[in-house]
Amino acid sequence: MSTRNTRASGRNTSNLLDTLHVENTRVRFKPFETIFTQGDSCAAVMYIQQGRVKLTRSREGRQAVVGILTPGAFFGEGALAGQRRRRATAETMTGSTIAVVKIAEMRRRLREDSALSDWFRSHLLTRNNQIEADLVDHLFNRCEKRLARLLLLLAHADTHDAPRYPLPTISRTLLADTIGTTRSKVDVLMNKFRKLGFLERHSERNGGLHVHCSMLTVLLHD
Repeated sequence: MSTRNTRASGRNTSNLLDTLHVENTRVRFKPFETIFTQGDSCAAVMYIQQGRVKLTRSREGRQAVVGILTPGAFFGEGALAGQRRRRATAETMTGSTIAVVKIAEMRRRLREDSALSDWFRSHLLTRNNQIEADLVDHLFNRCEKRLARLLLLLAHADTHDAPRYPLPTISRTLLADTIGTTRSKVDVLMNKFRKLGFLERHSERNGGLHVHCSMLTVLLHD
């Protein structure tokens, strides 16, 4: 793993790892930079302080997106369960700041600190619920709903009350891979969402796309 632009984490942050004095190192990554590769040895647990991370798995020459993680998420935690090799590849989608905690340190602090243990347990339960929701989403929902749900998740539409939410830059190919369809289908749906007013482009904010809260109606519509 790249170690450039690293430094010990300070205490002037709201990150609970720092608040609980869990020894960690912050690593800053550029967009589309590999954090670790499937098959690498497991040496640490990661926590996203800023940015977004894509997890992919490869098998027999085929690759699948298995997760898109946002700030506040752990990844690589399989090392705590005895995994010796990474089962997925982690790559940044945007410029990101990742807190890296060595396995021995994380295990020790989970044993000794009930607040950290409760926080981490809550994280795992949330991730399990997310995986279950993703599975149901792929089995039963149309591409339109799957794309709407993914865009809302990427824009953090559930974290604050506002009419619209900024969407990070993400390729149509990645969107297609994540919801299990083709890029051409994603293009059609994105154009449809724009015409319906679910997606807006704002020149005062570098022309970035924003997800309008009305997109929630796509998920509620049978």
